[in-house]
Amino acid sequence: MTRIREFNLPDLGEGLTEGEILKWLVAEGDTVALNQPIVEVETAKAAVEIPAKWAGKITKIYHGEGETVEVGSPLIAIDTQPDAGDLPQPSAASLAAVEVAPSEGAVEPGLIGGPAPGGRTAVLVGYGPKSTTAKRRPRTTGPSTVSDVTPPEPAAPAPPPAPVSPPPPAPPVAPPSAGGVLAKPPVRKLARDLGVDLQALTGSGPSGSITREDVHAAANGAAASATQAPPPVMFGADREQRIPVKGVRKLTAENMVASAFTAPHVTEFLQIDMTRSMRALDRLREMPQWQGLRVSPLLLVARSVLSAIGRYPLMNSTWSGETNEIIVKEYVNLGIAAATERGLIVPNIKDAGRLSMRELADAMNGLVATAKSGRTAPADMSGGTFTITNVGVFGVDAGTPILPPGEAAILAFGAVREMPWVHKGKIRVRQVTTLALSFDHRIVDGELGSKFLRDVGAFLTDPELALLADPPLSAS
Repeated sequence: MTRIREFNLPDLGEGLTEGEILKWLVAEGDTVALNQPIVEVETAKAAVEIPAKWAGKITKIYHGEGETVEVGSPLIAIDTQPDAGDLPQPSAASLAAVEVAPSEGAVEPGLIGGPAPGGRTAVLVGYGPKSTTAKRRPRTTGPSTVSDVTPPEPAAPAPPPAPVSPPPPAPPVAPPSAGGVLAKPPVRKLARDLGVDLQALTGSGPSGSITREDVHAAANGAAASATQAPPPVMFGADREQRIPVKGVRKLTAENMVASAFTAPHVTEFLQIDMTRSMRALDRLREMPQWQGLRVSPLLLVARSVLSAIGRYPLMNSTWSGETNEIIVKEYVNLGIAAATERGLIVPNIKDAGRLSMRELADAMNGLVATAKSGRTAPADMSGGTFTITNVGVFGVDAGTPILPPGEAAILAFGAVREMPWVHKGKIRVRQVTTLALSFDHRIVDGELGSKFLRDVGAFLTDPELALLADPPLSAS
């Protein structure tokens, strides 16, 4: 078995055919262990780290950061026996299996350039077999150039000159622009995508070159210091900016188009008083077992949805055009839409209907943190049965959400605002929000959708109803 083994981009599942290399975690010459993460790749689902299939020394990296690689294409070459000594030179390795020299002008067997036992050509390591008439190389200096001249037969031919190893290639750093900025092409692309001005950065890489870390730090710093203003858009000479549609953004667009033109959408709105829910959250945060845990109104919304699904299971179903069936799910894989740097993703909490209140809070916090870091696995974004999108975090009151493919309903949770509200016959300042429910009218009719939305609103108006229904789905 050969020492050098090529590691190809694996099939990451879900019908994915390609991935973009975001960041190499190793370099040529590094020694890696089995299952050690070697590269971060973005697919249409998420950014994932790919582990090494073998332990050994990396001899070659085939693709740079920012390149898109098809599944099955080689990523790296690994020497699986680095302690076995130096690898043979490429010329010697390739010449070890050179075919027999032509019969014309054959050389006596056993001599350099002649046939050797086993049908091969005997060669001197580092030099090719004699297969053509020797010719002198053209002279590039002097008043004339002589070529294709057969040399006279000397009494003792001089040994050929020793091969000179070419100098190692310089690192691929892009030439400086007009402003004197050093950055690799993938770094420049990243800066364009994030709206970072390379002219304003000081590089931390070799020779002052700008790295991906420099660009990310600048983008994060700009977001932290100016949350109200988006990063500046970098336009070209034609005063236009072109953003490639790929990865998560591409898959989201395809799914939304398919859903919008497949499932007949209906959206209903309900404005509710959430003052009691907000007070219940304050009391919950004061409990010892909830100290230090992030608790948001979305937790109560999720619990309310799960309780309502327990009463109206048809809301947790899917339409099968292949079998002409409505498939009702006993389990609830609750999707939580999350906005990330790579676009909108919807990871889901598996079997969320059977979780306690504290388990649900832990699962939601872990889901959001993983999504924000870009580490959500493709399996965590498949199999969703009902989705909640929290548009309130952006200061939005309501909207008409589009159904994720294969789901019967999606709930949009708007911003909670202090508003005048009629409470016990008097106008009071209360905490008010708007719920928007979109559903597939092939499965859910107006009566069922209205009852479901009414119950979700009732639970949030009087949260004890949701807290007492724990778990909302009975065990089977």
